[in-house]
Amino acid sequence: MTATAQAPQVSAEDRLRADLYNYLGVMLARPADQMLLDQTAELSGDDSDLGQAINGLARVAKAMTPKKVQTEFNALFIGLGRGELLPYASYYLTGFLNEKPLAALRTDMSAQRISRAENVFEPEDNIASLMEMMGGMIVGRFGAPASDAAQRSFFNKHIAPWAGHFFADLKGAKNSVLYAGVADVGHVFMDIEKEAFRMTAG
Repeated sequence: MTATAQAPQVSAEDRLRADLYNYLGVMLARPADQMLLDQTAELSGDDSDLGQAINGLARVAKAMTPKKVQTEFNALFIGLGRGELLPYASYYLTGFLNEKPLAALRTDMSAQRISRAENVFEPEDNIASLMEMMGGMIVGRFGAPASDAAQRSFFNKHIAPWAGHFFADLKGAKNSVLYAGVADVGHVFMDIEKEAFRMTAG
């Protein structure tokens, strides 16, 4: 995604949320290099479900190499004809790629002044891009930071209906090792976000 502005005045809690969305986006967009693996191995969490998921991911990252991650990523998301998983909202919600969920997302991206980066060619409704979009909206990477209502609307429309299913599939995928840990973090985080938005909806 391309950014149009940098913008300020974001709470520490929201910045942490954005960081986690951005981290998931980076991990799901391409195979982790050694620097990202090292950073992941150094993560530590508390006794909460999210903290424990982060600790589990950090432990797995310590044992991984970029070559192993490349092989795992290819098996999961690329494959010879296609990978084990198709990480797109359209596919999860309709069974087909490039369907109505993608068209609806493009409309909302335009409203939020979010545009696809020129060097990205896959559909915008992939999980990595959606994580990146949420992170950017929270901190104002596409203009002013999005209001809670705008964040909630985007999340409930484009992420909540399918991300939990995707992360469950990713955790259970036969080729998933490092990405089973990523899936754990993603699944718990999506549950936290869903509940937080539900509580603020009134």
